[in-house]
Amino acid sequence: MQTPVACFYIKSLLILCLIVNLSCLIEMAESVDSSKSSSLSSSPSAAAVHIVYTEKPQDEQPEAYHIRTLASVLGSEGAAKEALIYSYKTAASGFSAKLTPEQVAEISKQPGVLQVVPSRTLQLHSTPGQLH
Repeated sequence: MQTPVACFYIKSLLILCLIVNLSCLIEMAESVDSSKSSSLSSSPSAAAVHIVYTEKPQDEQPEAYHIRTLASVLGSEGAAKEALIYSYKTAASGFSAKLTPEQVAEISKQPGVLQVVPSRTLQLHSTPGQLH
């Protein structure tokens, strides 16, 4: 049987692993080739990677729901598939995509969209071996 202190450390390590994994996913989303943004707008320099948090779909596969939500703003399923960087299905429901400020405003109004936030890369201030 594990002591309460051991359980605390195990839970802390699990949370740290989740944070590191999420940070890696966000970094991967930001490093996608800039060619994906070409169909999003006429001024790709204004486009930036955003994380779009959505309700968990009930009667549809998450990625299909994410593509449909994105297509409602971009105008076609093809443009949505090209713009989609990553589809989050496990810890959260949502997706990442390069969006212009106008597209962010429009997708924020779509049914089922909970929040749209700019993607950020966070740096850890210590390594797992230095946790005390």
